[in-house]
Amino acid sequence: MEIKEISSKNRQQINDFIKSQWFSTDMAVKGELVDMTRIDGFAAYECGEIIGLVTYRIIDNECEIMSLDSLTEKQGIGTALVNKVIEKAARERCDKVTLITTNDNINAMRFYQKRGFDMVSVYPNSVEASRKLKPSIPIIGDFGIPIKHEIEFEMELKGEE
Repeated sequence: MEIKEISSKNRQQINDFIKSQWFSTDMAVKGELVDMTRIDGFAAYECGEIIGLVTYRIIDNECEIMSLDSLTEKQGIGTALVNKVIEKAARERCDKVTLITTNDNINAMRFYQKRGFDMVSVYPNSVEASRKLKPSIPIIGDFGIPIKHEIEFEMELKGEE
């Protein structure tokens, strides 16, 4: 596995991958529509093909993970990608790394907590506002759970440089 930063050389391949995983290059989070074709990230490659991708944005001194996809679970791809973002955030002197997931995404909740992220906020019924921006967000998500709420996780970085 080789990990590369998103650049002009692989941007189109990244955008195509995002579309294949999310059915759009727009991400709705906390009532904001984010253009995923314009944010940073790292891609994991095997034989020239993307096998995983993490995207993030840094605003002020906070790094927010926007998406994480691994085509094969339990192989260390997601962990390696998240670690790259944490390293980048520390180099950029961010105070913390945050992310939002939805209440149905039990796998993400487990994944991030096992890697040191804490659940810090629940935004009840916030997916309603996101659906107005991106109507393609499903009503029912993983495990047959209605998608209603956004859950915020964070990892403090102070002293981890």
